[in-house]
Amino acid sequence: QGQLVESGGGLVQAGGSLRLSCTAAERTSTFAMAWFRRPPGKEPEFVAYISWSGRNSGYADSVKGRFTISRDDNKAAVHLQMNNLQVEDTAVYYCAAERTNFGGGGRRISDYGPWGRGTQVTVTS
Repeated sequence: QGQLVESGGGLVQAGGSLRLSCTAAERTSTFAMAWFRRPPGKEPEFVAYISWSGRNSGYADSVKGRFTISRDDNKAAVHLQMNNLQVEDTAVYYCAAERTNFGGGGRRISDYGPWGRGTQVTVTS
């Protein structure tokens, strides 16, 4: 899948929305994709995944109902629509591809890599 580049982060007030994008230098259509985040001073955590087919997805409990992951394989892109953002969503957000082809995705960070450089999301109260 080559290099992954995240974009779309920024500064937003609580209750606001952002749409993150992750674009790949090469095709990602046969890989499950995921978003992770690293809050300030904390370990990275899983946010959402989408299977290679796009039929299955999963979310961390903390974002379920607020975030939506999608993929556009024509553009080698994965998106994360984030609504009703909360202060605790503040983090650097990263995307990554599952290490094996045709995977169903999952929540385990070690199953994905390498990560992009990330995009900063800051939510103020």
